[in-house]
Amino acid sequence: MLLNQYGLSDEAERHAGCSCITASVDDINFETTIGVGQVVNIKAKVNRAFTSSMEVGILVCCEDLFSDRRWKICNAFATFVARRTETGKVQLKQVVPRTQSEQMEYSLAAERRRMRLIHAEIITDLLSSCSAQTVNECLDFRCAVPAEKTCVESVELVLPPHANHQVSTFGGQIMAWMENVATISASRLCNAHPTLRTIDMFHFRGPSHIGDRLVLKAIVNNAFKESMEVGVCAEAYQGGEPLRHINTAFMTFEVLDNDGKPRSLPRIRPEPVDGKRRFQEAIARKKIRLDRKYIISCKQSEVPLSVPWDPSNQMYLSYNNVSALKMLAARTNWVLTSEKNQVSLYTLEENQTLCFKVETHVAVAAEQVFLMLSDLKRRKEWDHHYQECEVITEAHEDDTIYRVVTPSVTKGGKVQDFILLASRRRPCDSGDPYLIALRSVTLPACPPAEDYNRGEVLCAGFTIWEGGNSCTKISYYNQATPGVLPYISTDIAGLSSSFYCTFSSCSAFLEKNKGRVAFLPTPVVYRN
Repeated sequence: MLLNQYGLSDEAERHAGCSCITASVDDINFETTIGVGQVVNIKAKVNRAFTSSMEVGILVCCEDLFSDRRWKICNAFATFVARRTETGKVQLKQVVPRTQSEQMEYSLAAERRRMRLIHAEIITDLLSSCSAQTVNECLDFRCAVPAEKTCVESVELVLPPHANHQVSTFGGQIMAWMENVATISASRLCNAHPTLRTIDMFHFRGPSHIGDRLVLKAIVNNAFKESMEVGVCAEAYQGGEPLRHINTAFMTFEVLDNDGKPRSLPRIRPEPVDGKRRFQEAIARKKIRLDRKYIISCKQSEVPLSVPWDPSNQMYLSYNNVSALKMLAARTNWVLTSEKNQVSLYTLEENQTLCFKVETHVAVAAEQVFLMLSDLKRRKEWDHHYQECEVITEAHEDDTIYRVVTPSVTKGGKVQDFILLASRRRPCDSGDPYLIALRSVTLPACPPAEDYNRGEVLCAGFTIWEGGNSCTKISYYNQATPGVLPYISTDIAGLSSSFYCTFSSCSAFLEKNKGRVAFLPTPVVYRN
């Protein structure tokens, strides 16, 4: 936590040629912990300079000297601002990227800066779109722990070892003190020692100096199934002067069992008024964390998700489409995020990717479910995300290519369209499921249109399992991509019930039509 004490400001000042202060730090996701006796390696580099601010990329790694093993702890991005000099405001010199890696970070720095600037606006929009019914559902917890029980307050005196050469308190030192009170607050909810997993983007609102007393207050804002958010506020004063707001941070903790797996946590009952506000804001921040973490990680790869389709690679694409869905469905480390209206939502976070699974049961024969869900043209009858759907071509009796149009995820934004290959498979054996696998492909006849944002799907689809007494289990999988994630992250965070309603509608659609004969889609000729 003491990153700012060890040369990060030096890197910024070396580039600026003058004194610099820490303005903000982006989300920090800790991949693992550091033990006593292990060596920490911290590397810092200026990724991009703007007018008077610059982004410094930080890589923290750990080394065990006895086993010669090295591993990554986290990445972080800090914004430093050059202080005014006697000649006025500083105009920073530009960074010239020389390698492919530097060019990628240079480009992403502008995206991260945009996200910092609109952070507060995004929170406001999310909260305004959160329905009162959803909020009331979230607050209706029995046997929950009162939030007041998790309140912690501490006072620290800023001494010379805590300050830099400008006699301002190290930002890292402030964050270390904030983490201490946050850890105590989290432990009061779970009655165990919690592990810090993430620190949300935060801004230093003002400096503190030698001789100041820092008042640190922490409380658990919200507890999710296997994680909790703790809000921490740091204020400074000297003598009888009023408190100055220094910083507010939001930290996410988990409690790990003996196998290193996250444990389920008790629910929190928020305090009236401010507690309910913090409770709702924690849900909005959870959604933002998902969007920032996975959309940016997808952009870093800069690998197109769609692959070209033509008759020569038809069998290969179909095989890989189905194989990818089977591999995703075979994973055993899915985490149950929430359940509602007999619909279960699971998530899987691994290797900088997020996957989700929606599961429900219907009293309809599996083959009938397979036939009805195979025709994507009928999906708009139960899924409001499908505004339009047309068959472009039937590549094979088991493979059809569709163009799907979905609504915009932002106010006033463009609608999205997808070119999807749907590959269908009946069971090979009595113990196998029916499969409907989906992935994006590119076709020369369907180039991206100016009026649409072209979305991409890497791996998605349904597995349909035959059960006893005509009961069928339906599981929908999706490896979230930037074109898909905004539709689901609101539900994963708990801000809305959109996907629960969608799959409840799916069940109603199947029940209503179970007596009718279903057919696979008939191809039409696509017109340019």
